[in-house]
Amino acid sequence: MDCWDERYRAGEHRDDPPSPRLVQAVALLPPGRALDLACGPGRNALWLAAAGWRVTAVDRSGVALAMLRERALRLGLEVDTRQADLERGELPIPPDSFDLICDFHYLQSDLFPEIRAGVRPGGLAVAAIHLVDATPGLRPMNRDYLLEPGELRNEFPGWDILHYSEGAPPGRRAVAEIVARRRRRSGESVETAAGCRYLGDS
Repeated sequence: MDCWDERYRAGEHRDDPPSPRLVQAVALLPPGRALDLACGPGRNALWLAAAGWRVTAVDRSGVALAMLRERALRLGLEVDTRQADLERGELPIPPDSFDLICDFHYLQSDLFPEIRAGVRPGGLAVAAIHLVDATPGLRPMNRDYLLEPGELRNEFPGWDILHYSEGAPPGRRAVAEIVARRRRRSGESVETAAGCRYLGDS
């Protein structure tokens, strides 16, 4: 049995609210097509669907996806769920296919080129990923799933960075957060894109 199946059955992340950074970011766009990578039980996918987005939610855990589908049915929402192991390339991201791609607390470095290509011009990539953190008392994590400081920002060269931050609440692992907008044409910056603005740190 997959360890994540066990953790989801035990209730982990079942009642998590949507990411405040995602909620803030999507206010910049009209609802369109969204891809939620490593979606878990669907805290962000369900919120996006309720906000009018057409959501594809991907996770390796069948338990998480079953929970997501049950909650979507109860709420009267439509979410396209896909069980796939992203590390094995079981769900390629077609180029220019999503207005929003979000990735929360899942790191697969070789997936970033697909994420960048999969966002349509003018669309957003929103991510929050754990950082290497030597703070005593934190639960050990595999180094392969942790970013170095500044690494997430560097994954989006030539994009408008509407928000970037690194930090941690007391007693928790540091996280890098980014909201990045793919430019509609070469040389365009956020200042010349109608309806777009930088996000604050609130």
